[in-house]
Amino acid sequence: MRRKISEHEELRDLIEVVMDLGRKPLARFPSGDFELSDSPITVQDIEHATSQVGHFAVDNRAGISRTLHRISAIRNRKGTIIGLTCRVGRAISGSADLLRDLVQDGASLLLIGPPGVGKTTIIRDIARMLANDYNKRVMIVDTSNEIGGDGDIPHAGIGNARRMQVPDSDMQHKVLIEAVENHMPQVIVIDEIGTKLEAMAACTIAQRGIQLVATAHGVTIENLIMNPSLEMLIGGIQSVTLGDEEANRRGVQKSVLERKGPSTFSCGVEIVSKTELRVHRFLEATVDAILSGRFPRVEIRKLNSKGLEETSEATRISSDKKDVVVNGDLLETNDENIGHNQFPSELSLDVAEDSLEDEDLLRLFVYGIPEASAIEGLKKLKMDATVRLTDNISEADAMLAQLSRLKKNSGIQAAAKSHNIPVYVTKTSSLMQITKAIEALKDDFPDGLKNSGSGDDMNILEKVDALEEARIVIEQVVIPKGEAAELLPRPPHIISLQIELLQKYQLQSEKVGKGSDVRLRILPFQLSTNQVKTSSDENVDGNGDPEDLDTFDVYGANGSPHSVDRLPFLPD
Repeated sequence: MRRKISEHEELRDLIEVVMDLGRKPLARFPSGDFELSDSPITVQDIEHATSQVGHFAVDNRAGISRTLHRISAIRNRKGTIIGLTCRVGRAISGSADLLRDLVQDGASLLLIGPPGVGKTTIIRDIARMLANDYNKRVMIVDTSNEIGGDGDIPHAGIGNARRMQVPDSDMQHKVLIEAVENHMPQVIVIDEIGTKLEAMAACTIAQRGIQLVATAHGVTIENLIMNPSLEMLIGGIQSVTLGDEEANRRGVQKSVLERKGPSTFSCGVEIVSKTELRVHRFLEATVDAILSGRFPRVEIRKLNSKGLEETSEATRISSDKKDVVVNGDLLETNDENIGHNQFPSELSLDVAEDSLEDEDLLRLFVYGIPEASAIEGLKKLKMDATVRLTDNISEADAMLAQLSRLKKNSGIQAAAKSHNIPVYVTKTSSLMQITKAIEALKDDFPDGLKNSGSGDDMNILEKVDALEEARIVIEQVVIPKGEAAELLPRPPHIISLQIELLQKYQLQSEKVGKGSDVRLRILPFQLSTNQVKTSSDENVDGNGDPEDLDTFDVYGANGSPHSVDRLPFLPD
């Protein structure tokens, strides 16, 4: 097994080795799984491997002395080990450089991310940075020896930081208090806060003026707010009943959710990937914004391909006279409050990522619904590649909102009405309700949800097929037989091309069907000269009355109507 791994071209990117009794051993790389042997794992193989590592604690984790590797055991009902997950641990110096300014300022950091995204690697480098570069007294409370490695002598990756081991994961909160009372640290580093007792201990430590650096499992700050065990880390959540006057002033219902107290951590960091972080510099402001249905201010930090840092803010808006911040529906200013129905006339958006400004994508503004839930709904319908969420309501093509919150905010209603933005509402923020609303949006925007790609190969075959269908019907049915004929249902921009073809034959048409079943019926009546001149703006039905064709004023993915220079011909 060792020989096959050493010969693999992705050796430096090895993630873990999996050994399950009765199965072939696997090495997991970013590119996929790789079989290490044709022979299945035996009981002797498991026993030999476990004899070479440290003691398995209550959490079924062990390590190798003075290394960062982690070996996790799978046991049967009798307690016998029948499987091993051998995860590779690496100390990567510089992995926390994106957060150096926050660490230097003495801010308490909470790192959030799903498993395997690199939380422990970053927190280990932060401990080294604080101890070596800024000469602070750093104490690591190492739950399962992942930060400092296994054995009594810690790994060199933590620098001059000290490490306290936790004999039992259930005792971690007591070890935290002990570290503060006995060893006078300036910084406490904690890996994986997961229980209410640990969250309470972290709150106690923060109130003693000690800088905290910790990690927690989750994807976004919203996950912490919805987690009853960890909500204490961001100040706690409570339901408050407002008086009639205050509720009317805020434009909300009488019972609202508010932050209970000060946050344990001053900054929050969402780890998107190993090269991208989302920084919430003011965690309390972020929590308040989320609870009130607004978009928080997010600072996006990336490492490009050359290893250089790129920083941008997602929702910052600048004005000539005052500092204005757009957070979803609320426009906050430092000089004066803006009423619910008032919006500044001139605002310029400093967009976070110019590369995302793709006119071919449909831009969706989400209000009162967690952004993560909206993204999950888009992925479920396979629309995440054609729809982009936006924080700027003025550039949105559609709005997805929770009905109860939308009714209470006249400002967001006025903004949607002034920009002629269609609104799709859900009664609750459940995934099923969100998916149904997005499906309705998909039916109403069939053209805008097409991922067109380059302009040269945009539905060429579909255009040719639709025009050939119309030409054959005209020349073989409508003109020679004098009969009306219906065409197949087509997207709006294809129907507009068919209308152009009918104008060349000076024929009338009408639309039939609704939604995705809209199609043309070609009538055997020729247009007069005056009707031909005005047919680009209006359509004439069978009785000769003009009919509004707003549904046919459809634009393609690039925002301009399609045109055809000449008619295609059928092959022989």
